[in-house]
Amino acid sequence: LADDLRDVDVPFFRADADVMAEVVGFHLNRGVLAVANRPEPLELGDVLEKATTVAVLEGVNDHENIGSMFRNAAGLGVDGVLFAKGCADPLYRRAVRVSMGHVLRVPFASVDRWPHDLDILRNKGFQLISLTPDPHAVPLSAAMTGEKVALLLGAEGPGLTEHAMRATDVRARIPMAPGTDSLNVATAAAMAFYERVRIPR
Repeated sequence: LADDLRDVDVPFFRADADVMAEVVGFHLNRGVLAVANRPEPLELGDVLEKATTVAVLEGVNDHENIGSMFRNAAGLGVDGVLFAKGCADPLYRRAVRVSMGHVLRVPFASVDRWPHDLDILRNKGFQLISLTPDPHAVPLSAAMTGEKVALLLGAEGPGLTEHAMRATDVRARIPMAPGTDSLNVATAAAMAFYERVRIPR
């Protein structure tokens, strides 16, 4: 890393493996550790200002799923991620790692009054779509009609709460083969993000 560090104006220290393990607390690192100041949180309005597609998460508490969603969001043109109650910290080290650093690129903010603050998105012209495996829901390809879209996703297992789904404009499902009930939430998000990219707007 000598060449890379030469061009970066940050202090760095070299240490042997035993010292690294003592700092981390266990013998599991790739030989490089970094520490940075946590950025000031963005306001909801900051994330929505120029956005046309956002993901809204409720109760998604798995750091790897959070990281995967950010990676998917970056790759498929999602403008921001909004966190409602019960979500894991997107700046936790595992989320940052799984996201391939995209958690530091895709803007995110917290939704304080849940689900009442969804009205802020609606007033800004977003179509609110809740993803659910409910067989009575509209197929996702037919549900996504807005020029601006907010895709709501819930935790694996319970999914979105009924309270949250009632606050949306439409409930949408990803058609699945018989005998399966749901997809991993990050996979479902990626499919929804792709569907958004696929449909011209």
